[in-house]
Amino acid sequence: MNMIASVWQLRASFIRWSLFLVPVIILLGVLSSQLSGAGPNSAWFSALEMPATYPPSWLFGVVWTVLYALMGFALATIAAAKGARGRGVAVLAFAIQLALNLAWSPMFFASHRITGALILIGLLDLAVIVTIALFWRIRRSAALLLMPYLAWILFATLLTWQILELNPEMDGAQDYSGAIDRYEF
Repeated sequence: MNMIASVWQLRASFIRWSLFLVPVIILLGVLSSQLSGAGPNSAWFSALEMPATYPPSWLFGVVWTVLYALMGFALATIAAAKGARGRGVAVLAFAIQLALNLAWSPMFFASHRITGALILIGLLDLAVIVTIALFWRIRRSAALLLMPYLAWILFATLLTWQILELNPEMDGAQDYSGAIDRYEF
């Protein structure tokens, strides 16, 4: 039996998927960040020398919220494309890149592994490019929704590399308390 969905049915499917996926992806991003102690409040992170390209700290929360929402809408677009060839592979690619994305904050902020985070974000860059290519074959609008995300993680890759270059001694510093020994004579 061959069924053709109406425009309204397609929109309703997209809306349902969006109402589910956008909050879930934003929540996962927030949880990854919160559980890893991400941000400038960490003694280890505060001690890092930052490159000139490092934006104001408040910008990260705003940008990531918007990007996670765009990611949710992109995935909803693909999820609503019922019967599209390659849909399952595209969703799998999205899940892999999301897992890499969510693993970055614990690697960088909780484990203090700057080199590991740089390798991880390099893999994320490739996974997002593959995801965009697969989404493009199904719905170009979904691929376009991921373009700002790709631009931001490429910038984050640059930042991670610059932070490693400026702070090689902080890579993997596990027992960093932020305490400074001070001697006065």
